[in-house]
Amino acid sequence: MLDFFTIFSKGGIVLWCFQGAGVTESFTGPVNALIRSVILQERSGNNSFTHEALSLKYKLDNEFELIFVVGFQKILTLTYVDKFIDDVQLHFRDRYKNELEHKGALKLLSNNFEFEDEFQMLLREAEESCKARSPAPMRSFKESEKSQKTVKSMIETKGGDKGKDQGGKKSKNTKKEAAAAEPVKGDQGKASTAGQKTVENGNQGLTPEEIQKNREEFYRKRTTGTAEKSSKSPKPQKPKEKQRRVWDMGGCSTKELDYSAWNGNGSPNGGDQTQEPLNDPVMQLSSMKGDLLSVDCESSEEDEGGLEEEEERVVVKETSKISSKKGGGFGGMFGMLKGLVGSKSLTQGDMEPVLEKMREHLIAKNVAADIASQLCDSVAKKLEGKVMGTFTTVASTVKQALQESLVQILQPKRRVDILRDVMEAQSQRKPFVITFCGVNGVGKSTNLAKISFWLIENGFTVLIAACDTFRAGAVEQLRTHQRRLNSLHPPEQHGGRPVVQLYEKGYGKDAAGIAMEAIAYARNQVFDVVLVDTAGRMQDNAPLMTALAKLIAVNMPDLVLFVGEALVGNEAVDQLVKFNQALADHSMSDKPRLIDGIVLTKFDTIDDKVGAAISMTYITGQPIVFVGTGQTYNDLRSLNARAVVSALMKA
Repeated sequence: MLDFFTIFSKGGIVLWCFQGAGVTESFTGPVNALIRSVILQERSGNNSFTHEALSLKYKLDNEFELIFVVGFQKILTLTYVDKFIDDVQLHFRDRYKNELEHKGALKLLSNNFEFEDEFQMLLREAEESCKARSPAPMRSFKESEKSQKTVKSMIETKGGDKGKDQGGKKSKNTKKEAAAAEPVKGDQGKASTAGQKTVENGNQGLTPEEIQKNREEFYRKRTTGTAEKSSKSPKPQKPKEKQRRVWDMGGCSTKELDYSAWNGNGSPNGGDQTQEPLNDPVMQLSSMKGDLLSVDCESSEEDEGGLEEEEERVVVKETSKISSKKGGGFGGMFGMLKGLVGSKSLTQGDMEPVLEKMREHLIAKNVAADIASQLCDSVAKKLEGKVMGTFTTVASTVKQALQESLVQILQPKRRVDILRDVMEAQSQRKPFVITFCGVNGVGKSTNLAKISFWLIENGFTVLIAACDTFRAGAVEQLRTHQRRLNSLHPPEQHGGRPVVQLYEKGYGKDAAGIAMEAIAYARNQVFDVVLVDTAGRMQDNAPLMTALAKLIAVNMPDLVLFVGEALVGNEAVDQLVKFNQALADHSMSDKPRLIDGIVLTKFDTIDDKVGAAISMTYITGQPIVFVGTGQTYNDLRSLNARAVVSALMKA
């Protein structure tokens, strides 16, 4: 039933392995895929993993730094695997506890772990326990409720007493009704006694002095109430009609608003009309040669000591419930000591309150709810059973593990170096093609222009392919960017050739065909980079998603960048999942082209709510290549993982 079972250390040393009968393929491929895709990427919240036709289940032993992995065919439904892997872990730990305590690669290599007999015994027990049990025997007539009824109770008579004739449920109901009638009588008795008390508490039971006092109080309340009603101001009268608002510099006639006879410099059209675009403050840009600068988060500039104190204060409040103001110096000291873990292994119960606070904190920082839960589950699996130091709190341990996981997620498993890739494409005499895709209004065209400026600064020529043939004004927007970029880098400085050109065929045409023609034109005219701008589309629009998949499948660009804004929360997950799914479904090859990287825009508008970066990289496993931080061509940065995590963990 099982294809393989292996036990290895987190350092990669295989301690023991088992391979099922008739299995000839090696299990190194699936296990290596599990390590690369799950364990190294901090995605161990779920204990299952699928690789081709195999389904793998694993368990982490954090005390001895071990990993237990079992593999079986995906089409099989083995209900005993979870319990079986737990039993194997416990027996292996108990048998080789002394050898495992001496950590170190040489110690593990020198030991011989013989576990075959015990493993086979546990496997037989697990398989026997899951065998289909025999169905429960049918109850006999004497054991059924029907056998308790008499023949007389099932006979209905018209003239007889219904309460006596109708047995079974009827007789039971009559008993219930009789029992319910008794408390009603008791309630009536209580009501009668209460009525007597009210009579006694009337005027007959009061003295003349008390009656006079009550009358004076009653008259006083009536007089004050009428006075308050009369003192109320009358309702304001409604205005007859809405008054027109007069603006300060609005003018009295439309002639004052006519500026057609004046140029932009404030002089009449007959005056000097020479324009100097470089005097525009927007056009005064600094050089962007070389690699991009890292994005700066405000919270990363603060000292990390303050962050530690803030987080510790939250958790000590949960564990000790002692305030420094109320308890004084000794109370605060003992309250802090209560939160410490003295050389014991962490359990799920110890981490549960801290992880719940961490989860709420991540959601408040714009991390998608599902991603926050998966991250906390992964941290719990990573820390469960781990032995802590003497002067260490649960909160600081969980926070440190979560920070390491977040940094690991944001740091790409592969580095996208566009400048190096463009130079490699130059050596092969072909253009480097980048396609931009995303939903509506996230800033695809704007950030395409920023990336064009960065490439021009590094000495490359750029061809922009206007494949957004749907949105009105899309081609004109790209033409404006082309004109401004050429004014910043005049053709005279580059041998009379413009460094940026626009390839467009108007509106309503096939975007995939335009991209193909643009790539061929760039190859003939020796352009270094082709930037393909596509139309914005919602992830639920099936026809437009099919058109995007066709564009990518036909032209096979070197890089597919998804442009997403940093303002989204849970929507980021839905967008990326459906974009990747559409590209996979409509591709014509066995290995479809999916999203290769992410451009995160509007990063300057979110302060420290940087959770969208975590959500996007966690879903795709792809790096954030560019970060848009403003509205000028210089506002393009690369991602600084540690600065983003510092901003994310800021209280």
